[in-house]
Amino acid sequence: MERFVEKPKLTSVLDDSQALAGFSRLSVAMVITNPNSDDNPIVYINDAFERTTGYQRSRVVGRNCRFLQGPDTDPQAIQMIRDGLEAGEDIAVDILNYRATGEAFMNRLLIAPINDGSGSPLYFLGIQKELRDDEKDRASEATRLHLDLVCSRVGQDLGLIVSSLVGPNEGDSPATPEDNKRRLRMLDVLPRRLECLQFVYEEMKLADEQWNRDGIDLGSLLSRISHTIAHNEGRPGVRFVSLVEPLEVNLDTAIRVALITFELVSNAFQHAFDGLDQGYLELRVNRLAAGGLRMTISDDGVGIPRKINFPSADSVGGRLVASLLDGLDATLNVVRGAAGTVVMIDVPVGFTDFKG
Repeated sequence: MERFVEKPKLTSVLDDSQALAGFSRLSVAMVITNPNSDDNPIVYINDAFERTTGYQRSRVVGRNCRFLQGPDTDPQAIQMIRDGLEAGEDIAVDILNYRATGEAFMNRLLIAPINDGSGSPLYFLGIQKELRDDEKDRASEATRLHLDLVCSRVGQDLGLIVSSLVGPNEGDSPATPEDNKRRLRMLDVLPRRLECLQFVYEEMKLADEQWNRDGIDLGSLLSRISHTIAHNEGRPGVRFVSLVEPLEVNLDTAIRVALITFELVSNAFQHAFDGLDQGYLELRVNRLAAGGLRMTISDDGVGIPRKINFPSADSVGGRLVASLLDGLDATLNVVRGAAGTVVMIDVPVGFTDFKG
């Protein structure tokens, strides 16, 4: 059985076009586990995991990944995974796994820790790719490199999200039991934010498949994200309008702007219309004449109290937004009107024009 243990860090040398190619050529399963809970249980899987293994989310969340192992799984591969998890290190191994039907398949598995400020794993990210018959008997270096890129890219993006779970003064000392309890309570916010990343990856794949695309269509991406939020969070009487220009940006900008949009639009739906029977919420994104983009999220709801800072450093979403804004060198202004709130964000980014 082929194994590989050296996993080079590729994100520092690969550009966006290579990242797009990695996502286009691989249909990869993703799983996230929580080593700070008993038996390192699964807290998230993506759709590709369900398709590959045949297990639905309801059957796997809360369980350790060992249910994928079976009678012919190599004990040495199992031990390699255990040792890597215990040490909090990257793991790369080919392992025989079993689907829900009992069918065996060879799985190329990469595991990477997502650490907190003190270097301790908050989560483990697992990226999996089924090896077909034509890949089992050869090194398949291209598959290995693309899979590594996907793992590195997702790990980097996931780090943006999980860093918001760490409070302002955490990471300087070992986590207390209360810290761990709070982090466990916050696990329910992860899946929807990861689905936001999934939208970005789908746009990456589309961009790679279209030869005349150099970046990600931010207009399409934000429209999908905002209308998905409206579908999940909306209620009778609240009208939502999305007006987003077709803007093409690079990968890092797309991820950060997408996550900011998710946080602010979700927050508006959840809090802006408390006690009201009706309301209006609008997302507007447009290119600025002087360069960059402007995002405006406005509502006619109850408004943000003046004594409350926005975004708040006391909330997970607030810390995440602040971190994302800082990474974009963006500015945020809040206008508290007689009714409702207007949040305006200016992002100084360049654009790539669509090619005809």
